[in-house]
Amino acid sequence: MVEGGIPFPMLSDAGGRIGQVYGVYDEGAGVDVRGRFLIDPDGVIQAMEVRPPPVGRNFDELVRQVQAYQLVRKSGGAEATPAGWRPGEETLKVGIGLAGKVWRVWKPKKEG
Repeated sequence: MVEGGIPFPMLSDAGGRIGQVYGVYDEGAGVDVRGRFLIDPDGVIQAMEVRPPPVGRNFDELVRQVQAYQLVRKSGGAEATPAGWRPGEETLKVGIGLAGKVWRVWKPKKEG
């Protein structure tokens, strides 16, 4: 899938033990429902997505989220990424002055 391999750990859960812990094990079918969990270096789940098999996933969105979480972590929480943020775009500076005023400082780009 990725030239040179995948640079992060992935796992399979044939017995459903991990799926039971994360609440994604379908006991009737004997399998885990599709799920992905973004877990930070401290072991804290930062994001999760659980989808039934008929609904596809968006790998580009997964990568975007990982990049956003990395940026926020690197900033020590001083920066936030608005909806749809992409690397290189402006971030929001976290502070009391931003509360309720995000719309004044962040203008999403119009697609099309």
